[in-house]
Amino acid sequence: MAAWRRAIELSLTDADTAKLKSIAQSRTEPASRVERARILLAYREDPSFFAVGQALGLHHQTVQRCVERAVADGPLAALDDRPRPGREPTITIEAKAWLVDLACRKAKDVGYPHELWTTRLLARHAREHGPAEGHACLANLAQGTVCKILDQEDVKPHKVHYYLERRDPDFAEKMAQVLCVYRQVKILKKSAAVSKKKRSDAVAIVSYDEKPGIQAIATTAPDLPPEPGVHATFAREHEYKRHGTVSLLAGIDLVTGKVHALVKDRHRSREFIEFLKLLDAAYPAHTAIKLILDNHSAHISKETKAWLADQPAGRFEFTFTPKHGSWLNLIEGFFSKLARSVLRHIRVASKQELKDRLVAAVDHFNQNPVVHTWTYKIDKAA
Repeated sequence: MAAWRRAIELSLTDADTAKLKSIAQSRTEPASRVERARILLAYREDPSFFAVGQALGLHHQTVQRCVERAVADGPLAALDDRPRPGREPTITIEAKAWLVDLACRKAKDVGYPHELWTTRLLARHAREHGPAEGHACLANLAQGTVCKILDQEDVKPHKVHYYLERRDPDFAEKMAQVLCVYRQVKILKKSAAVSKKKRSDAVAIVSYDEKPGIQAIATTAPDLPPEPGVHATFAREHEYKRHGTVSLLAGIDLVTGKVHALVKDRHRSREFIEFLKLLDAAYPAHTAIKLILDNHSAHISKETKAWLADQPAGRFEFTFTPKHGSWLNLIEGFFSKLARSVLRHIRVASKQELKDRLVAAVDHFNQNPVVHTWTYKIDKAA
């Protein structure tokens, strides 16, 4: 006659119980951990292997093994599988190191037309050349094994992560100059707010840049509007026509938020000088116009310098952003807003229509000007 199974005393602390309840209700924990947590919680309420098994739809021996392990190793340790010896690894440490070293090189450097590795290509190369390098264990290397080895070393040779190299040795100094101009803008805003008077016209600070290559793209068939029950979005023919590109030359007054803009086919020195003439006409003759801009060739060309030399002293003052420092220029925020709102999915019948719509967009934004403000690290530059 079989021996009577006696209930095993299982003691759980409040912390263990709270942790088990959290795991038992989790949707992200492995199913095995969730099941074992429910077993222990159910056994705590009713210490019977058969009752818990029937309640959870499990065999009573499964319940018994889980409870016995919880008593021996602890309730939380009982949730995980015991380590198993497994099969001896067939790929040696040296072979793995050779494979990872290969993955850290470009595929083109090994003679392939590919720029970067794919795991399939890397596995094939390892199978073909690994044994000749003294790693016979790689003769039957599978793509999935390559993925596991690379994951263990946290190497992703099929991906590219971009970084920005600081190529300007005077980056910090030039950045400080730009931030000092922003500090001046902050002071002008604060003084105008305190006095509650019209802002002073002694100085105007403009953030300027160009947005080239705006494409004038036309549709080959009319867009179909949304139709309830048929399609929820605008439907557009895949084919399109190109009518060329235009450049937007724009500067934003950092005190008032007003945008000054020109739309041209190109952005050479003559177009930049035309923009400067636009600013010259927009402000009183005694106003000092300070521009924050990058080092584009049109900004420092002979034609630009010759035109500036003919202007009254102190009329224009340039503050250049450092190389690879366009993110310091606040006009980039306006260009981002323009791209996300006006230029997104835009289609036009001609290049002239694109120009007209860009001018109309600037007029629309100027109806409710947004004053752009720079705050990051501005105190350190003062």
